[in-house]
Amino acid sequence: DLVMATQPTSANAAERTKKYVRYGSSPRGAQALVECGRVLALMKGRTHLSIEDIQAIAASVLRHRIILNFDAHADGETPDSVLQHIVRSVAPAKV
Repeated sequence: DLVMATQPTSANAAERTKKYVRYGSSPRGAQALVECGRVLALMKGRTHLSIEDIQAIAASVLRHRIILNFDAHADGETPDSVLQHIVRSVAPAKV
């Protein structure tokens, strides 16, 4: 859901995504989130991935995978500020 929320045409897209993102992340962004999240978990001494790991690395992993539109630049938005909003707006999946 997090990667789909970066796509402005997705049903999961937040209002800020629709307003400021021209191109969202591809499915490879989801793969990168999982792999980098696993590395972070291992660095913290855990063998399992948590939602907090994904939230902690989301901006670092996705910032170069989204393209902002002119309105975002005109309003002073950055990929990090947009991604922070997206991460806060996406509810964690219930497993």
